[in-house]
Amino acid sequence: MSYVDGFVAAVPTVNKKKYIEHAKLSAVVFKDHGALKVTESWGENVPDGDHTSFPMAVKCSKDETVVFSSVVWPTKEVRDAGWEAIMDDPRMHPDQNPMPFDGKRLIYGGFEVILEE
Repeated sequence: MSYVDGFVAAVPTVNKKKYIEHAKLSAVVFKDHGALKVTESWGENVPDGDHTSFPMAVKCSKDETVVFSSVVWPTKEVRDAGWEAIMDDPRMHPDQNPMPFDGKRLIYGGFEVILEE
């Protein structure tokens, strides 16, 4: 089974075009280092919660939009090697591909796929 990295971020809504450009370059880098698929999703129906929610998790303000992203890898081993290479890839350095959002509020994690239909 494959392995998935998931990401949730609050992106200033005015930075949507910048985010798309950042995501396009990042997707190329991820795929160059073994990722099978990269998906970027701009929040459209992401409600605030009373106890938990995506907006609460990333401390989303009224002028920001929640973004949900995923990267699919063939295996965890490919993912681990890919991440190491991505961190060294100059195309991902802040001077080459700056994040158009507050990276301190980015939530991410790696997930073992347990069902794939």
